[in-house]
Amino acid sequence: MPLSEHEQRLLDQIEQALYAEDPKWANTVRISDPRSHYKRRLIKASIGFALGVVIMMVGVVIQMIPLGVGGFVVMLAACLWGLSSWKRMNGFGDSGSAQGAPVPGSSKGARKSRGSFMERMEERWRRRHDDR
Repeated sequence: MPLSEHEQRLLDQIEQALYAEDPKWANTVRISDPRSHYKRRLIKASIGFALGVVIMMVGVVIQMIPLGVGGFVVMLAACLWGLSSWKRMNGFGDSGSAQGAPVPGSSKGARKSRGSFMERMEERWRRRHDDR
């Protein structure tokens, strides 16, 4: 639904106030392609994974089990963070489609209130029969 002229004017005023207040933050937020944000996160996750490997190997070499376990945990966390960024960057995440635009009606709150697997299946079954 398009914005009315009054709403568009208010939005423009808010945007100008934000640019005037903090131009560096406004330029950071204004990035046209949100996938670039996920690419940066993916690079940081790769660096974190490599750091985790180094920490784990140092722990193994000097025979400090807690250090090795800590390195493994860092690797695992970096891997999960990178995987979630990769999924969102390619459109498989909760936040949107492949172009980075949000999918209408999909939000974390909506997903939680949707119910269990069986309830969703029953709803699909009902919709199928209603369509026929």
